[in-house]
Parts: sequence; structure tokens; C-alpha cells
Amino acid sequence: MKRLLKYLRGYEKETALAPLGKLCEATLELIVPLIIAAIIDRGIANGDRGYTVLMSLLLMLLGAVGLGFSVVAQYFAAKASVGFITATRRAMFTRLETLSYADADSLGTSTMITRMTADATKLQTGVNLTLRLLLRSPFVVFGAMIMALIIDVEAGLSFALVIPLLSVVVFGIMLVSMPLYKKVQGGVDKILSRTRDNLSGVRCVRAFGKEERETIKFREENATLTAAQNRVGRISALMNPLTYVIINLGIVLLIYTGALRVDSGELTQGEVIALYNYMSQILVELIKLANLIITISRALASGSRIADVLELQSSQKFGEREVGVNPECAVQLKSASLRYGRASEDSLSGISLSAMRGETVGIIGGTGSGKSSLVNLIPRLYDATGGEVLIEGSPIPEFSKEALTRKIGIVPQRATLFAGSVGDNMRIGARGATDEEINEALLAAQALDFVNEKGGLSAEIEAGGRNLSGGQKQRLTIARALVKKPEILILDDSASALDYATDARLRRAISDFSKDMTVFIVSQRAASVMHADKILVLDDGHAVAEGTHKELLGSSEVYREIYETQFGEGASE
Repeated sequence: MKRLLKYLRGYEKETALAPLGKLCEATLELIVPLIIAAIIDRGIANGDRGYTVLMSLLLMLLGAVGLGFSVVAQYFAAKASVGFITATRRAMFTRLETLSYADADSLGTSTMITRMTADATKLQTGVNLTLRLLLRSPFVVFGAMIMALIIDVEAGLSFALVIPLLSVVVFGIMLVSMPLYKKVQGGVDKILSRTRDNLSGVRCVRAFGKEERETIKFREENATLTAAQNRVGRISALMNPLTYVIINLGIVLLIYTGALRVDSGELTQGEVIALYNYMSQILVELIKLANLIITISRALASGSRIADVLELQSSQKFGEREVGVNPECAVQLKSASLRYGRASEDSLSGISLSAMRGETVGIIGGTGSGKSSLVNLIPRLYDATGGEVLIEGSPIPEFSKEALTRKIGIVPQRATLFAGSVGDNMRIGARGATDEEINEALLAAQALDFVNEKGGLSAEIEAGGRNLSGGQKQRLTIARALVKKPEILILDDSASALDYATDARLRRAISDFSKDMTVFIVSQRAASVMHADKILVLDDGHAVAEGTHKELLGSSEVYREIYETQFGEGASE
């Protein structure tokens, strides 16, 4: 948690005033039993109605002032905790945006979302309660004991006996239940995961008639969670009865000894009532403190997970180079290999490839052959774990991140669009692009017609492009990459939802869009790559052939098999 305290900067005043307000409220609360004792001993006992009314008004005033202190404390605690978590979330989001693909893969999408949402909420609650209550409860407990000793030392000794017993019960139950609560939370996570999987895959479940199997699995996990909840619930349920038994025994002892001492004139009736009130305050505050510590413990665990994210450093370091030493050699791979995170073997092994400026390079292979892995090395989405990747004749780590982003445009397999207008989505890659430039890119991407039908650049797109077909989304993502006019364009199986005629028109338009642009086309369709200047054939992470379409038909069995599977046997003859 110390690692996150810097995000409270700017809220020093609120951090100090929140607990101070609560301590002032607690101080007034400790005075109340003394005033009640005075009302009983002087007002009621002597029949002094005026004194009784005056003290009653004083109680009302203390209540109003205490309420004011409480509101002040609540306000400043809320302001500090909200500001703290806002700064923390901002820092965490910024850090996550700097991570490489490999870093993000190792962390996991679900983990990142959980830490941005659930963990952040728990941390905010913990900070709020800490500022308001962490000092208040111990202050009231020890303050009540001191006030009791001031009233009567002998009676106050009973407090010294009751408080340790209460502390043992309250904190003993807390220590036992906290790890059990963690197990319960783990069970809740499993239930949520099971539910999410079934809701997202409901069509698959129904298609295979596995509803009953999934229902049985859910019932089993739910029963396990219920049993864990019942166990921790039974332990936690002991807190109230045990604490009330102890406090009531203390009260019985207090009233019994107090009555005897009232008869002997050593104590007054009001003083006994005051002692009783102090005993009740101690009980309430100890239970509050136990619950508070449980909440803070959860917040500390969440804070630790968030701090771990904030301390992550990207595994990629960028240089300052803006231009390579040989602009004519756009991309070169020298025995490049790639192994993902915890994988036991390479996804790519010893890939060598050269692409000159203005060339179109096709990359083809079966599913899982490493096509996407290869093109992910070019924009440095992943770093090669072996060999070397060169851009314009210079090692890719020497380039600045901005230079790579400016030079390379990539259209990923999964078309991703954001909520907003078509124009907003097109300007993600080129913020200052004009409407004419965007329309030019849309025309090349074969998307201008349907965009105009939907209302032009102001047409609204739903999150994820839900109001578009698969082919429309792919064409818009291609247009978005073309808008910034990159020197290197990577199309990672980005025309899979297009028919052959549209795909052919798209390839011709892209070749006319910029004669100097180097284009990489990744596809499982032979028709998409057959007109490329060179084609690289991959199989199980290895480059098994390279050449033109005609050359590969005669020399590569893998390529010929792919071609004949799609065009029919004998089509190559």
C-alpha cells in the first residue's frame, strides 16, 4: 500500500481533516454519558427541571455539532478516496497502454479488467473507511476506558477485564474467517467464470445438447460455494452472541457492584448509567473495528495487486531512429524466431525474408502455420526471440515507437471498431486527415458506397461495429490503415469476409493507392496472394518455400496442395 500513497498527493488537507472530524465527533460522544449522569444526579434527583432542560438542550447541541463533524469527515474522506482512486486508475490505464503484446499476454485481459474495476473499487472503499474510522474506534475504546477510570477507578477495572476478552473474541473470529472469505471469493470467481462461459457459448451448448451437463457442473460448483459460505457464515455468526454475552456479563457485574456501591454512597446512580454507556460504546466500536480491519485487509490485497501492475515495466525498449540506412529495403528478416511467453517451443523458427519498397509480399499457409506471428514481428508487436528484424536496413529496436507507428499500418485479423462516427474511426490513425483523404481511403478499401448509404462520415458506428456486417467492418479497418498512408501495409487475413470479386478489386485498388507502399498480404486464400511479387509459404512455423505463384506451383507441394484444394485438382495445369 505504501507504493500507492503517492497518488494521495494533492489531497493532504482532506486526508488530515477526515480523521480529525471523526475524532472531534468521537470526543463529543464520550462527553454525552457525563451529561446524562449530571441530568440524573442533579436535575432529576433534585427535581431541578430547569437544569434538566438546559442539559437536554446541551445534548441536542452536541448531537448537532457531532453531526456536522461527521458530515465534514464523510465529505473529505469521499473526496480524498475518489481523487486517489481516479489518479490510481489513470496511472494503471496509462501503464497498461505502454505494455507490449507479450506483457499483456502474460498478465491476461481478465486480470487487467479485474484490477481496473473490482480491485480499484475495493481499494477506494478501504481508503474511505480508513480515513473515517481507523482512528475513531481505538480512540473511543481507550477514551471510554479512561473516562470510566475517571468516574471510578474500581469500576473502571472491570473495563480492563472486559476489553481484552472482547478483543480476543472479535479478532480471533476475524483471523479465522478472513482466509475463509478469500476461499469464498475464489468460489464466486469460479461461478462467475462458469456463468460467463455458458452465456457466451450458449449457442454451442444448445447445438450439442449439453444443457444438462452444464447444469450439473454449475450445481456442483454452486454447492461447493454454498458449503464454504455456510462454514464461514457459522464462524462469523459467533461474533455477535459471544461479544454480547461478554459485554452483558460485564454490564451485570457493573450494575451489581454499582448497585452495592450506590447503596453505600460510593457511587451515584448517574455515574452507574454513565459507566453502562461507556461499556456499550466499547462493544459497538470493537465490532466496528473488526469489520473495518477485514475490509481494509481486502483493500490492502487489492492495492498490492494494483501496485504490481503499476510497477510493471515494458519488456520493449525503443531507440530514437526515425529513418533507416537503406530506405529501398523496406523489411528484412534474418533467421527470425518467435516463442510466446510460457510456450515450450517456437511458433516461428529461422524465418528469412526480404521485401523491397513497393513490393507486394504474400504469406500463405495452413491454420497455425505462424502467418500472423510473422507479420506481428514487423511492427514490433512482438520481439523476435531469435534472429533479427530490420526496417529500412536498420535493426527494429533502434527505431522510436512513433517512427514505427508512422511507417507501418496494420489491419489485424479481428476487425475492431469503436463507438462513434465513421470519421472518428478513420482518424484514429491520422488525426489531421481531411474528409477528402478519408474518402480516398474508403474508395480504395471498397467501403465508400456503403458508408455513403449509411449517411457518410457522420454515420454512427456502435461499439465493436455491431451495426455492420463482417465484410463492412473489415473494409473500414483497411480504410483506417490506408488513411495515414503508411510506407508498409500489413493485411493480416483482413479480407476473409469478402467475396472473391470484392477481394480482387480491393487488391487492385491498394496497389494503385500508393506505388511506393510495401504490402504484406496474409491469407489462406491462394487467390489473395497469387498476384503478389513474391509469396512465402509457411508450414508449422517454418518457411518451406518462397517464390512467385508460377514458381511455387512447380516447386512447393504445400502451396500446390492449398491451390488445388481451393481451385480443384488440375487447375494449376
